[in-house]
Amino acid sequence: MHHKADMTRWQGRVDATEGEHGKRWHQIVKPLEDATDDGGVALIGFACDAGVARNNGRTGARQGPAALRSVLGNTPVHRCRSLADAGDVVCDDDRLEAAQEELAGVVANVLARGKLPVAMGGGHEIAFGSFSGLAHHLAQREQAPRIGVINLDAHFDLRMAERASSGTPFRQIAEDCQARGWPFHYCVLGISEFGNTQALFERARALGVRWMLDEDMHVAALDKVRATLADFLAQVDHVYFTVCLDVLPASVAPGVSAPAARGVPLDVVEPVIDMVAGSGKLRLADFAELNPSLDIDQRTARVTARLLARIVERSNA
Repeated sequence: MHHKADMTRWQGRVDATEGEHGKRWHQIVKPLEDATDDGGVALIGFACDAGVARNNGRTGARQGPAALRSVLGNTPVHRCRSLADAGDVVCDDDRLEAAQEELAGVVANVLARGKLPVAMGGGHEIAFGSFSGLAHHLAQREQAPRIGVINLDAHFDLRMAERASSGTPFRQIAEDCQARGWPFHYCVLGISEFGNTQALFERARALGVRWMLDEDMHVAALDKVRATLADFLAQVDHVYFTVCLDVLPASVAPGVSAPAARGVPLDVVEPVIDMVAGSGKLRLADFAELNPSLDIDQRTARVTARLLARIVERSNA
C-alpha cells in the first residue's frame, strides 16, 4: 500500500533568530502533492521486511524510513531548497512483488515531475522496485537507455532463488535488461570475499559486472577507486545509485541485517558519493538495510542521513 506523507514525522529544532539561513529540512519539506514541478528532491519510504525475511536475514528494516525521517528533520538547508516527501510504500505481510511494483510507480511519477527520487529502505529488495521505476520512465523516452547501476555493497545480491528476496535484485535487473534488449551495466564497490560464494563471483563474471573488494577500497587506494568509477561512468548515460548500509564498518553502521566484518570507511564512501552525485548522470538513489531495532545510539540512522543529505547537496537537485 502507498500511504501519503505523514508530515507530523518531520520535526526538529527551530533557530528563529537565525532567519532564512537558519532553516532545517523539517521547515521546508512539503508533501509531494503540494510541491511544484521545479526540480528538487522527493523522498520515498519503502517500509519492507519481506525480502530480508525471505533471505533469512534479521528483520526490522521496515522501520527504516521512519527512523531516517526523524534524523533528517534537523538537516540544515544548504543548496537544496526544494524537498518533497512522497510518503511510504508499505509491504504488508509477504506481498513483496506488489510493494516493488508500487514503489516503481511512485519512482516513475517522481521522475516524470522532474525531481530526483531518493528512496529509503527497507531491505535491498528495494533495488528491483527502484530500477523498475527508472526503466519505466526511460523506456518511454529512449530505445535502449544505457543505465549504470552503481552499488556500494559488501554483497553482489545476484542470487538465484525460487522467489525474489533482498539477495536477488541485481540478478532480476540483469534479466529485465536482457528481456528488454538493454545493456546491463553493474558496478559493485565494497565486495567482501568472505561474504559471497564462489557461485556469486562466477555469476558476476558471466554478467560482466565490475567490482572492487572492500580490502582494495582504503584511503591510500582512492585514486584507483576514482579511476574505476570514472571508467564505469563514461560507459553510461543514466545512473541508478544504491547504497547498502552493510558496506560500512559495523562500528559505523551496526543497525543492519548483516554487519560488515571489515567494511569500507567513510573516507572512501563519501568521495564515491560526491563523484556519482556530481556526474550529472544521477537519476535515482536509494539506501537499503537500515534496521533501527539493531541500531546503537541511532548511529546507522545518523550516518545514513548524512550520506543521503550529501547526495542531495552534491547532485544540485
